[in-house]
This record gives sequence, C-alpha cells and structure tokens, in this order.
Amino acid sequence: MTIKQLQRITLERQGLLHTSPFGKGKVAVAKAIEHLGYLQIDTLSIVERAHHHTLWTRIPDYKTAYLDELVKEQKVFEYWFHAASYLPMSDFRFVLPQMSAVRENKSHYYNAAPRMMQYIMETIQAEGAKKARDFEHVTKKAGSWWDWKPAKIALERLFLQGDLMISGRNGMEKTYDIAERVLPGNIDLTLPDPLEWACYLVKTYLRAYGFTTIKQITHLKKGAALRENVNIVLQEMLEEGIIQKIAIEGLAPVFIQSELTDKIIRKNNSTVRLLSPFDNSIIHRDRIRQLFNFDFRIECYTPKEKRQYGYFCLPILFGDLFIGRVDCKAHRKAQQFELISLYIENENIAIELWAKPFVQQLKQFAKFNACTSLKLTNVSPSKFINILKGMIQAYEEQS
Repeated sequence: MTIKQLQRITLERQGLLHTSPFGKGKVAVAKAIEHLGYLQIDTLSIVERAHHHTLWTRIPDYKTAYLDELVKEQKVFEYWFHAASYLPMSDFRFVLPQMSAVRENKSHYYNAAPRMMQYIMETIQAEGAKKARDFEHVTKKAGSWWDWKPAKIALERLFLQGDLMISGRNGMEKTYDIAERVLPGNIDLTLPDPLEWACYLVKTYLRAYGFTTIKQITHLKKGAALRENVNIVLQEMLEEGIIQKIAIEGLAPVFIQSELTDKIIRKNNSTVRLLSPFDNSIIHRDRIRQLFNFDFRIECYTPKEKRQYGYFCLPILFGDLFIGRVDCKAHRKAQQFELISLYIENENIAIELWAKPFVQQLKQFAKFNACTSLKLTNVSPSKFINILKGMIQAYEEQS
C-alpha cells in the first residue's frame, strides 16, 4: 500500500470525501457520532463551536438543535473520551470504569466537599434538573461553609463519577440531572473488564479511521496495562485475519482492516472543507503530520507574540490534500465573517482548481455562522489576494 491509499482510506472513513456520507438530518447526526465514536465539545466560539462545526462538515443540512434533541431522546450522552465529548448511548457501559476510578480517587482535582455533594444530590433528586447557577444562592455567609465555587466543584465531581449526567444544554450552560433519569431503562450497566475496554477502543479507532496504531489507541489514556491489553486484542484480530499489519516507509507500522487493503478509493479534488481544530480527523497532531505532512497546532492557548499563524486557524482540506489554513472570526453582530489571515501552503495546486470551491465553502460556512458577508484581510502568498477578493465580491453580488 501507499501513503496516498492510507490518506484516502482515513478521509473516507472520517466522512470527508463525499457529500452527506451519513445521510441527512438528525438521523445522520446519530449515525455520525456512532461511527466516529465520539464528538469533542469545545467552549470557544470564535466560529461555531467545535461539536457543531465537526458535524456540519459532514452533514450539510445540520442544525445545532439536533444534539440537544438526541440527548433528550437518549441516543447520545456527554462524558469524557480524551476530552469532554458526546458519545453514542450504546457505548455507555464503556465509560463506567472511568466513573468508578473518579469515585474512588479522593485526591481527584474535583475534590468536592461530601456535604455539598449530598446537598446537591438531594436538591436535584427532590426538585428536578438544575443548572450550576441555580446554586448561586448558596453563598458564603458568617458561620456557613457554602459558597459558589464548592457547589460547582461538587457538580462536576458528581458528573464525572456518574451520579449526575448532563440532561441538556443552552449553549455552554449545562443542565444536570440524576443519572437514572437521563439513561434509558434498558441500558447495559455491566462493567467491562480491562480486556473488553481495550477491545472497545481498538474497534472504535478501526471503524472511525480504517487503520490505527497502538500510540493512537492509547492517546491520553494512562496505564501500561491498557497498552498490554491493546496488544493482546490486536494480536487476536491479526490471527483471525480481521486486520493486517503493514509497514510503509516513513510511517510507524499500522493495523488496517483487511477488507480495506484492496479497496480502490477514487481521487476527489473537487471539494474544499474547512475543518475545526478539534475535528476527529486532525485531533491526533502527530498522525496528521506523518500521514499528510501537515504540521498543525492550535495557537489560541499560545501567547500572542509566539503565534505563527493566528488565534484560531482552520485547516483547509482540498479533496485529499491539506493545502493551508485560515485564521478567521465570525463577527456575528455585524454579520461579517472575517478571514484574518489565509495561508496557502501547497502552491503546487493551481489556484484555478481550488479557488472556486474554496469561496463556495466560505459562503456556506459564513451562513452557518450567522454571517452574510465575507472579509478577506491578509493572504500569504500575497499574489493570491486579488484573485480571491474578486471571486468573493462576485459571489456576494450574485447573492
């Protein structure tokens, strides 16, 4: 196999090579989350938040209300994968080990006061679902141990150990309820053993990416025992012929689903996608650098003077090639979507090939961000700026 074959396999499995790979509407959202395994939640809203952006990239008719509706319908739930995420409800039992570990960890960073946890549980049990601000009245007074911060710590601790779950959201404001009221009645609560959990991780990554490595499977997951169990699962799958281990020059050995080794995936260089920095396809930065020779880091957490590209850059995928990145911001009050700095890093691709689909995607993404106009401020190399500004102006005149 070649690197190009692996690139197309993983992009197809990630739902990035074809239009509407998971179908349409809310049903497609449930299918996407089940296929991808998780959907990372992010608080930043420079452009539409990561969980909505990631779904919109794969589901053109996506609406932000769909996620909350799926939570209410008990199809998905919130918990941690490697970060705060939406997960398919069918996978609930595989978060039980982490919930148990938090419950047993008395030195956890959410080290909440037991009396506060008891107060919150009793209040929600008696009065129904609550938001964090519903406990703001519990202020610290003379002779009282209550204040706002311990209440929030207690809510998060109860959530992480599984006593409470997120029953809904208003933007980033979470609503907490007793877990039994959020979970469906027929949910499997059998605690998976360590080998089962390793098997779940292996199958999740193989389904979502087509191939994987031990490093990717164990990314941000601690413990030598997990790595050992992942190795056991992979060896069993190799012996059964479900997967194959292949080596390609420049890459660490990868484990690939056997059914994909002979699959021909056609070249698709007719579409442009602006990816969220937290998109499932690029969240493993080393993997993207090795597989696509694309070095991507999000710089919003980097001091301004040390940023190379900008605060919130979106990778630009043209077909099966990463051609650059764009630092952008949605000015929602002015209804203007600004491309603060656009960097075209692959100049081997003629601008005539990517410019039109790029501007089309920009217009669609601006609309998704409640913006009606585009503003292009800086372009590197600068030779592209006049062509792109002209195309943007032409599209805006047409609309």
